[in-house]
Amino acid sequence: MRSRVRELAGATPATRDRYVDLLRVASLGAVVLGHWLMAAVTPDGVGNLLAVVPELQPLTWLLQVMPVFFFVGGFSHALSYRSLLRKRPEGSEGSGDSVYSAFLRARLQRLLRPTMVFVLVWGAAALLVQLLGGGGGLTGVTLRMVTQPLWFIGIYLAMVAFTPPLLKLHERYGWGAFAGLAGAALAVDVLRFAAGVPYVEFLNFAFVWLAVHQLGFLRADGRVRRPALLAGAGLVTAGALVAFGPYPLSMVGMPGEKVSNMAPPTLALLCHGLWLVGAVELLRAPAARLLERPRVWRAVVAANGVAMTAFLWHLTAMFGVYGALLALDAELPEPASAGWWAQVPLRLALAAALTAGLVAAFRAFERPVSTAPGRPGAPGAGPLAALGATLCLLGVLGLSMVGFGGLLDGRTALLIAVPVSAPAAVAMTLGGWLLVERAGRGTGVRAGLQRP
Repeated sequence: MRSRVRELAGATPATRDRYVDLLRVASLGAVVLGHWLMAAVTPDGVGNLLAVVPELQPLTWLLQVMPVFFFVGGFSHALSYRSLLRKRPEGSEGSGDSVYSAFLRARLQRLLRPTMVFVLVWGAAALLVQLLGGGGGLTGVTLRMVTQPLWFIGIYLAMVAFTPPLLKLHERYGWGAFAGLAGAALAVDVLRFAAGVPYVEFLNFAFVWLAVHQLGFLRADGRVRRPALLAGAGLVTAGALVAFGPYPLSMVGMPGEKVSNMAPPTLALLCHGLWLVGAVELLRAPAARLLERPRVWRAVVAANGVAMTAFLWHLTAMFGVYGALLALDAELPEPASAGWWAQVPLRLALAAALTAGLVAAFRAFERPVSTAPGRPGAPGAGPLAALGATLCLLGVLGLSMVGFGGLLDGRTALLIAVPVSAPAAVAMTLGGWLLVERAGRGTGVRAGLQRP
């Protein structure tokens, strides 16, 4: 592992934007740390520290960094898709379907290989536990909650699928394409809060996150030139929306709240994303100098190689730590009490150690798979790949909602007004992945994409 990291770090081209790799790792790390800190576990159940201590909710304006990850995704997707376009065989300039299917296949391999291993391992464990009569207490909570972070994978899949058409809009309109998506998010919130139109708010899962993704396209073309203005405008607007509008202070979901900035996302969260993007761009120059140091860059390369695996398994580690403490009859102090805060370093260290062990066990599935060039793609490869990506998206989102609890009872959750069970969600994801694989094979395009 160490020699492989040294090899990759040493082979880094001078033109690579190392700061983007750092942002990817740092944003996922912040999410993991936030989840570990916010979990308020007692023998009676799992709560949220931000609900116990509302005064801590302003911290979400720093720790809610998913917009940064999606921003980085936009940057990476723009470079990768354009690279595939340049690598098309001569005389195949019109083979957009082949490029699209190759792009989807390469990206979905990177996302779904570690994800499906996680899903299949947890699905088998959940079934065994419930066949043996378990599934209550903290075990039941774990079975329901351990898949919740998969919503992020689902949203990211949508960004991958929409990259080609939105990249064309960006190339034609630039900041105008971002403004169009932001305006659509504003219109949705007006219809939701002012006109009371039901269900319209769910459109912002697309408009808000795709707008943040569009900022990554702008970054790829060097068009984020005034980060201080972007950060200031985003922060002031988000603050005004929270102070005078119907938006809550917390930038993460809170139990029992009527309005969440996250589910579905709101205009306030989009403005929060603007301020974060501007803020991280202001740090770009000093961070770039730091990343020129070989040891620092090797650490980033190593972390990038296991970041998705660590993200997938971090809640497993957290619940494993709490389960071990309960099994040992260790005291779990009241959340936010002095004893609870004193126990935080130990819990974090144990969760980090267990996550490291899970990463060591499953990191092989995150390694990129090289794709050799083959014959030109068959007609219809693009639509077939799009259908597969849609099934993957719906399956992953459905699984994030329903979890693995109640497998033997046929438990379901509503996904776009359709009840979905865990087995159905897994089947959709696997079926969609197979369609993308079939469409993307032999496209005549080399799809070995660089991280992130």
